[in-house]
Amino acid sequence: MNSMQQSIALGPLGFSIGQLLIVAAFCIALVVGALLGRRHRIPVVDTLLTLLLLALAGARLLFVVRHWSSYDGIASIVDIRDGGFDPLAGLMVGLAYALWIMWRHPLQRVPLAGALFAGTLTWGVLAGPLMLMETTARPLPDTPLASLDGAQTNLPSLAAKEGKPLVVNLWASWCPPCIREMPVFEQMQEEAEDITFVFVNQGEDTRQVERFLAEHSLELENVLLDARNTLGEVTGSMAMPTTLFYDADGQLNNTHFGELSRATLLSGIEKLR
Repeated sequence: MNSMQQSIALGPLGFSIGQLLIVAAFCIALVVGALLGRRHRIPVVDTLLTLLLLALAGARLLFVVRHWSSYDGIASIVDIRDGGFDPLAGLMVGLAYALWIMWRHPLQRVPLAGALFAGTLTWGVLAGPLMLMETTARPLPDTPLASLDGAQTNLPSLAAKEGKPLVVNLWASWCPPCIREMPVFEQMQEEAEDITFVFVNQGEDTRQVERFLAEHSLELENVLLDARNTLGEVTGSMAMPTTLFYDADGQLNNTHFGELSRATLLSGIEKLR
């Protein structure tokens, strides 16, 4: 039985449903802010855009501070493709800025409050099913998989054998973000001995995968094949790369869509511990 879809792929780009819901909610806030601003003859769209930028900056800054040792320079800090954000920090920064604006500019209070209420309401209504899904226990799927030597296996069997939390990466050799994050996984596989890493290739055969590993000089354990992309369908993960974090009881703890950095991988592992 398929899981609710958690991500979508648009050509080479992948987006989580959660990200798209946030974009939709902010667009609603902009529309409502523009309409109320016109009625009250006070523009608030620029304020909303500034609020968004400050919230993103705050969320990124706190995440980087928390994982400072995992970043090796300015380039990696500003590379937000790894999805390293602290949502609570972003929320607090955005709320603080909105309250400050309302205090300093009373004329913006009604249109700005209306826009934020509309955006929050939109997000709440649309995200409800997603949040309900997140709170529902989702065990390891028993999708049939194959090792590179042709042996049949599945994730529950591997989890039972290892007796440790599983980090499952869905990838393909044609996916640039997958290629960029592989060295991070290779290094973490050596360091985190209390975690079992599994690399499930989507839709390619043994020859393609072995050629890819040799070309990039990668030494990875637990490389498995999912020739029909069944695992991605079952977990609702249609975009690659996707990384699934399962605890020692085999329950899904967290999902990361898109490229991982060392910091975001460590963040996911910390939640398993």
